[in-house]
Amino acid sequence: MTATAQAPAPVREAIVATGVARSFGSVHAVQDATLTVPAGSVTALIGPNGCGKTTLMLMLSGLLRPDAGTITVAGHNPSTDAAAVRASIGWMPDQLGSWDNLTCLQTLTLMGEAYRIPRATARARGVDLLARVHLSEFAERPARVLSRGQKQRLSLARALVHDPGVLLLDEPANGLDPRSRIELRTLVREFAGEGRAVLVSSHVLAELDEMVDDAIFMSQGRTLGDDAAAMVADAKTKYRVDALEPQVLHEALAAYNVPFEAQEYGAIVRIDDAHKAAQALAWLVQQGVAVHRFGPVGSALEQTYMAMNEERR
Repeated sequence: MTATAQAPAPVREAIVATGVARSFGSVHAVQDATLTVPAGSVTALIGPNGCGKTTLMLMLSGLLRPDAGTITVAGHNPSTDAAAVRASIGWMPDQLGSWDNLTCLQTLTLMGEAYRIPRATARARGVDLLARVHLSEFAERPARVLSRGQKQRLSLARALVHDPGVLLLDEPANGLDPRSRIELRTLVREFAGEGRAVLVSSHVLAELDEMVDDAIFMSQGRTLGDDAAAMVADAKTKYRVDALEPQVLHEALAAYNVPFEAQEYGAIVRIDDAHKAAQALAWLVQQGVAVHRFGPVGSALEQTYMAMNEERR
């Protein structure tokens, strides 16, 4: 009996980096970075300016070679199989370097051809992508007429032209107006729903909270790993309770030995999950507490970032 060849299993962990380091002379930009980004998910890369985020993303994209550590992207090593990595990733840098005299559609068509996509196919894909990022009206206009935010959207379309399985987005919301930011969040979640792995770097943490599945924090060239994950998990348990009469709320919590942080508006309590939060709210109403606001304290990512003992540059 002849054995039937089986297709290789899909790569579940689309990005894996372990102990990655990179220096520029005496400057240690990245000293020890370890991360994993699964396929079909959105992961945030968070840290202050100068902590090594962009340098790390450049190494993941194969544009910089690490001094130490290992990287695999879509199952390939950027140092030894750069062509396969480039074919697998869509890279959106912080600032779009554009050909000002080319139209938006020409830009995408040319990028598609650079990935060896036939011109007609690349052009058709460019038309679809411009529609997806709401730039169809600029298809035949030169890139120089675009605003900062519009160039960001063109940069995103350019990153998608070869249908990559991995997206590296460096500050994608820079220059976007509020509507475009909301649309970007929707798009990023759609990318994950299509099975892509998305690693996104941004300082707009409240927005990241609404789009990511996981977060990786960096400080002084190092990823913080389990410590930061524990801080995020802890932040998610903090709920704010606003009451018309805060003293009544305090008395009800104290009477049942519920730990709380007294606030002028009410209290902060810790609740493990949404099911228990619903029970807690019902209980407060039963106790006669006039609650007019109830929910998480705020962005768990912002709380974690502010709690970090990070460098300031």
